[in-house]
Amino acid sequence: MHNLDDPAMHVPKYLRHLRQVVVDRSVLDAPLTQRVLRRLGHLPVEIRESEFDFGRMSPSSVDKRAEDASDPRESGEGTVYLKHYRGRFLRSCPGTRHYHCCAYRIVHIGENCPLSCSYCILQAYFQDRVLKVWANQADLFAELESAFMEQSDRRWRLGTGEFTDSLTLEPVTGYSGDLVGFLGTFPQACLELKSKVVDLSWMDRVVRPDRVLPAWSMNAPEIQADQEGGSASLEERLRAARICAQAGFRVCLHFDPVIPFSGWERGYTQTVEMIADHLRPEDVAYISLGSLRFMPELKQRIEENHPQARYIYAEFITGLDGKQRLLRPQRVRQLRHVAEGLRRAGFQGLYLCMESDEVWNAVFGYTPKELGGLGRYLMRRAFGE
Repeated sequence: MHNLDDPAMHVPKYLRHLRQVVVDRSVLDAPLTQRVLRRLGHLPVEIRESEFDFGRMSPSSVDKRAEDASDPRESGEGTVYLKHYRGRFLRSCPGTRHYHCCAYRIVHIGENCPLSCSYCILQAYFQDRVLKVWANQADLFAELESAFMEQSDRRWRLGTGEFTDSLTLEPVTGYSGDLVGFLGTFPQACLELKSKVVDLSWMDRVVRPDRVLPAWSMNAPEIQADQEGGSASLEERLRAARICAQAGFRVCLHFDPVIPFSGWERGYTQTVEMIADHLRPEDVAYISLGSLRFMPELKQRIEENHPQARYIYAEFITGLDGKQRLLRPQRVRQLRHVAEGLRRAGFQGLYLCMESDEVWNAVFGYTPKELGGLGRYLMRRAFGE
């Protein structure tokens, strides 16, 4: 029997492995820090005078912790680190010049994710499992305000879901709620919150629903069940999307990565049908489609950490960006299958993530140039034009 009075039971299941909170002393009195300490009051707290360092253990060593009984502190597993971040908060999306990038700007709020998606690129980006949260929000807000003021005639399409999931830590940090509240005074900014979990607590802080885009990753049901550990089901994500749409928000959906597996046609068709059951075309700002691709070193991480992931043994080539990509005919078949299903259901605003003109033409019959450029096109969609 679970003790419902235990504070640990009031956090989502995917966060119940948390073991400790580490805090830089310089942000101990920050509002976000105090909020996290209240919500995770059942966990031990360590206050650091200088930056916390878990060493540089590889993810493969991290995931063998149960076998070799290594100290979880070595990898940072189960640790929330409230850090005084000294880097840039506002960044460009890390696309390449060889393929069409969506050109949104990243609001960098932290690093790592408590979910366990087999294909997640963060396994290759970061060498520990520490859930890092930038607690010096005043510096973040000052940097954003300065950028907005310096380029007052510019519009901004922002997102927080690049180096972390936008909402997985929301139950304990309230970060997205703080951010949408701050951005409410800057109508030239539109914020996308991309996630694989369901947390709608931030909605009460929104000043302008037309400037916030709740977004959920989509995949085939088989992939969600087998490869996205700890995530909400597709049904749960789409129910949340419908709640947002009914509240006046437009939502975004992301099929990225589309993955090859036995029966993928049926699986992705089922997902498209679920979307049509929950959302109207006018509820959706845009939908991205991206084929499976990964840095070469990620394959080893997937093999070691997720042996159930058989998709990595498909046929790949090295793309112009150095990433492993499915052979073009397979990419086109999969992307066209999903795109055609969405179009038949009336959905618009479809685009390809990090693909060439040749693949755009093969899937859609046009290139981003005919849309006025992908970045401009998505800016118009984000702002409801």
